[in-house]
Formats: sequence, C-alpha cells, structure tokens
Amino acid sequence: MILLTGATGFLGSHLMRELHERQIPLSTIARRVTDDLKQHPCFLVDAISSSTQYLNVFSGVECVVHCAARVHMMNDDSESPLEAFRETNTRATLNLAQQAADAGVKRFVFISSIKVNGEETFDKPYTADDAPNPSDPYGVSKYEAEEELLKLAKITGLEIVIIRPPLVYGPGVKANFKSLIKLVSKGLPIPLGAVKNNSRSVVGLDNLVDFVITCTTHPKAVSQKFLVSDSKSLSTSELIKAIASSMSKKVILIPIPQWMFNIAGVLLSKKDVVQRLFSSLEVDISKNKDLLGWEPPYSTEEILKKTTNYYLSKSSRPSKEGSC
Repeated sequence: MILLTGATGFLGSHLMRELHERQIPLSTIARRVTDDLKQHPCFLVDAISSSTQYLNVFSGVECVVHCAARVHMMNDDSESPLEAFRETNTRATLNLAQQAADAGVKRFVFISSIKVNGEETFDKPYTADDAPNPSDPYGVSKYEAEEELLKLAKITGLEIVIIRPPLVYGPGVKANFKSLIKLVSKGLPIPLGAVKNNSRSVVGLDNLVDFVITCTTHPKAVSQKFLVSDSKSLSTSELIKAIASSMSKKVILIPIPQWMFNIAGVLLSKKDVVQRLFSSLEVDISKNKDLLGWEPPYSTEEILKKTTNYYLSKSSRPSKEGSC
C-alpha cells in the first residue's frame, strides 16, 4: 500500500486519481476529508509538523509518497521565511520519515524541487548529481530535507528516493502559467516575442505522476536523486505559441526588449518574474532512462491540450452570481 501526503494538492490529487485508476492500494493523510479522499482510507491530522504523531497511519504501508509542503511564494510575508519553510519542509518531513521507518515502511519518495539545483542554467542543463546551489528559503529547506533523509536512510535502512521537478503544469494549473493561458485565450497581444533564445524545462502532470509511480517500486531508484521533465525544452515564446496551438488560437507576440522588462521589474518589485521569463532552466533526464528505463510517456502538446481544455471548460461555465 502507498501512503500519500498532500492528496488535495495540485500534484497529490492527480497522483491519487492515477493510483486509483491503476488499482494500486492507497491511503492518505489530510486535514479534511474531501469526496475524492472518501474512496480510500484517510487519516486526519491538524498539520504535518515536526511534532505530529501518526500512530497507526503506517499499518500495511510499504511506501510513503510525500507531496505535502510549504510551497514557494513570490512575496513571502512571514516573519522568518526560512524558519517557516524549515519547519514544514525539513523538520516535518524528517519526523514523518522517522516514524515511517520505525513502523517498518520500506520506501519513502520525497517530492523536492529543482530549486535545490539553482535558479537558472547557462551553458548546460542541470543533472541530478550536480552540486546543489539553492538560493532562496524554499530551495534551502528542500535541500536540507534531502540531506536529512539520506542520513536517516543510512541509520534505518529506509529506502529514500528524491525527485526534483521544475515547473509543473496540467489541468488546474495556477499562477503565471494560468495567466498565460488566460491571455492567449482572450487573443490579447503578449509582449514576449523577444524571449526566444532561452530554454526552459517543464513537466506535465501526467509525466510527473507516471515517474513518481515508477519510483515507488523500481529497485534501482533506491538512494537516488532524479530530475524529471517533458522530453523537450521550450523558449518562453515557443511555450506561448504551443499554448495557442492547443487552443487553435492565433497569438500576437510583440518583441519588447528585455531591458524594458528589467526596468519594470525593479519598479514593480517583480525582478523574480522577469528573471523566470528571460532566463534558461534546463534539466537533463538521461539518468531516468539509463537507470530506470523511463521516458516521458506523453508529449508536451498532449498535456497542454488537456490543460487548456480544462481551463476553457471552467471559464465557459456561467457564473452563479445573481442566480435564484
């Protein structure tokens, strides 16, 4: 049986549905029971913290897939962001893994982040075995969790598998990716025509879910770190064109030079957003094929089509406001 945390989140909810489809026994940890969670045993906890006691949660569990996390935020207003991230992403993760090991769980799959590697690539893609270079509290907390888990593995024998995804997209995606879809769907001119020389790796939900499930059982995944992405990288303008193509829309890309965005980023305190639009962040996933025999089963075009179809179906629903 697999025990899944973060089952109501973006990745966790899709992973739960795929495990159900494949008839893989499943239980979850959650703060509240949703309709989807009612299909499987669900253990309620107030929070996944460094002091949470899980009692009989691990009965019959062979593998924990830990998706729950304090996610990266562009404008974190907490008093001590690093400490807040460490509590949830580092100490709470280690507490969960320690209790899993004590209960005899065989494997622990940890969903980390490409931010452990760094923020951007230059002349070559990141590999899973590159020296870590996290630069923000979120990335630091994920890296520290990885290190503590590997130490725990040496002491207890718990099999640790670490997965670092880049930007994840799919049905229900939010934030900047959703904003791009919205702009394209409205046919509005987009001032990113000049962003065609960068290269960014992304991973569709269907590909990420398939890889996570592979890592729950594959014997060669033990004690390994993996990067995961779709089979090809795209420039920002190529991604926008691909989104437009998935909706059979024409897109107008205006080539505004980067220096204008740099100024706007400083004035609007959005330097991080500008950096992501113009920089490269590529990952090398050859290790996944060489070691596990895994390649992305779905193309970027296939997953984009599902993503935009989902967005269009939701946006076309009539508003309930004013109805009787």
